[in-house]
Amino acid sequence: MKLIYFAWVRERIGKPEEEVELPASVATVADLLQWLRARGDEYENALQQPQVIRVAIDREHVDHAEEIAGAREIALFPPMTGG
Repeated sequence: MKLIYFAWVRERIGKPEEEVELPASVATVADLLQWLRARGDEYENALQQPQVIRVAIDREHVDHAEEIAGAREIALFPPMTGG
C-alpha cells in the first residue's frame, strides 16, 4: 500500500511517501495511525495527535473509522487552514 504524507506530517516523518505492507490487525484508518506511531520517533512526533490528522483513501476524504481494505493509496495530512 502506498502512503503519502503532506505538509508538516511529511516534514516530521522525513519522507513524502512510502510503500508499506500492513499487518492483518490494521483494518481501519485509526488502526493505521496507531500502527504508524509505533514505527519510530519521527512517526510518533508527526502523529502525536491522531485526531487532527486528515486522511484520504484513493483520493477521497474519510473519517478514522473507515475500513482500509482494498485501498491502493492513503494520504495523511494536517488540518487545513486558509482563506
